[in-house]
Amino acid sequence: MEIAFTLNGEDTRAVGDETTTLLDWLRDTQQLCGTKEGCNEGDCGACTVMVTDARGARALNACILFLPQLAGKSVRTVEGISGPDGTLHPVQSAMIEHHGSQCGFCTPGFVVSMATAHLNGAVDYDDQLAGNLCRCTGYAPIVKAAEAASSAPVPTWVRDTINTSAPYGPASEDALAAWYADHPDGTLIGGATDVGLWVTKQFRDLGDVAFMAGCQDMAQITRDGETLHVGAMVTMTDLLEVMRDLHPSYAELIRRYGSVQVRNAATIGGSIANGSPIGDNAPALIAMGAQMHLRHGDVRRTIAVEDFFIDYGKQDRALGELVTGFTLPATAPDLRCYKLSKRFDQDISAVCGCFDITVTDGVVSAARAAFGGMAGIPKQASAVEAALLDQPFTGATIETAAAHFASDFQPLSDMRASADYRLATAQNMLRRYHAEATGAATNILEVTP
Repeated sequence: MEIAFTLNGEDTRAVGDETTTLLDWLRDTQQLCGTKEGCNEGDCGACTVMVTDARGARALNACILFLPQLAGKSVRTVEGISGPDGTLHPVQSAMIEHHGSQCGFCTPGFVVSMATAHLNGAVDYDDQLAGNLCRCTGYAPIVKAAEAASSAPVPTWVRDTINTSAPYGPASEDALAAWYADHPDGTLIGGATDVGLWVTKQFRDLGDVAFMAGCQDMAQITRDGETLHVGAMVTMTDLLEVMRDLHPSYAELIRRYGSVQVRNAATIGGSIANGSPIGDNAPALIAMGAQMHLRHGDVRRTIAVEDFFIDYGKQDRALGELVTGFTLPATAPDLRCYKLSKRFDQDISAVCGCFDITVTDGVVSAARAAFGGMAGIPKQASAVEAALLDQPFTGATIETAAAHFASDFQPLSDMRASADYRLATAQNMLRRYHAEATGAATNILEVTP
């Protein structure tokens, strides 16, 4: 395998295995060791690089980024953030001036994330830097450095321009479906935020692989009246931008989905297809009554998202059948999503609950509730829904319905939460929904006297 792309402004070709990560290639063959290996799973951000394609520049984790994902693109490591003559980038100068580095291990990743944000005009630093972990400097001087550099002009050398990219792998949904039907035991790779760990942590040989980046017909979001179609290859970053106006509560859930680097790579199709019982997208889609579309060769079918999950590790998907997209309501004004995790940003949910409850003339006329982290699969709270339906939307009804969580779920105890805690917090999420819907202040990020 040979992949052509631009590295720090120079045309280059990488030769290696299809599942060689960019991080390993940079350090082992290019001696570009500024890009660090910390967690090797996309959590710490020490390996952050800037990747530019026709859509613009994005920060990505090099540790779970396979070389074929770079075909036709431009990559900048920390060594390419400064100018060809050694001139420092404004964020590098600001990091020095504001004492933003101590041990320095995390600094290259911070610098690349900051330079990418600077290029894109992004100043929401709590979000932009949530995927870069520092354990000795502290974030205050780093954020001050980002703020200080924000008004400086973007250096010309980091403005890599890519008009078209030549992707590696199938170039359309049709081509992908044909390949997968012929290689039913193969592995499909979208953003690699999950599959990457199969290589870096589990040391698995993936066998036949197909990279999906070329299937741009699966990376579109289209609206048809009150219906929204989201292709399986839509990244969480692109989904977030659309959801901000259409489904703001879901958008807030997505904002806490991984980090900027993870959201820039992760796809909604992959997040559902992997069957995780603790993924945050599934409860939201189930609560909205979303449908998912699957394809095996030329045969297509559509099922409800909740019907996709059968049991832990088992989904309603045949060998060689791929997820092509989702259909969901374009508006759901009563949708609310709540995520509980030990760490606010970039953490796996202990419990994720989503509700879509319609109240007509004071009576619950429709109710959907779905949870992750409460069972071996993402699952509806059917007994809770039934207890709400056709009842007055009052505190008493909420308390009656809350008691039914024990009928819907028998959660496990693990390192994230005990079973009792999970049941109690699921009940509290329903109470919070009622409080929010009836005008009470519930924003846990606001401090009021």
